[in-house]
Amino acid sequence: MTLKTILAAAALLATTSLALAADHTVTITGFSFQPANLTIAAGDTVTFVNKDGAPHTATAKRGGFDTGNLSRGKAAKITFASAGSFAYFCKIHPSMTGSIKVN
Repeated sequence: MTLKTILAAAALLATTSLALAADHTVTITGFSFQPANLTIAAGDTVTFVNKDGAPHTATAKRGGFDTGNLSRGKAAKITFASAGSFAYFCKIHPSMTGSIKVN
């Protein structure tokens, strides 16, 4: 196997891995995150979409991500690069909670 063949195979693998990443949506409605619990793969993206009349955030309890204030109709994308469990809440309405498990 030549170096050129190895490099071509590595490039193909990298492209294939990126193509397998998925995009998930968490809708904020009725003062709740839907779905409240989500399991995704490392490299996937979650889009938080606010469909409520009130502003909301999706903020990781241990740090790591924060959508900032999302007014009605606004969205924010967060990519989860590594495995772990991420509990989150709305800074404005702390009783709103959710979790994302990344495999």
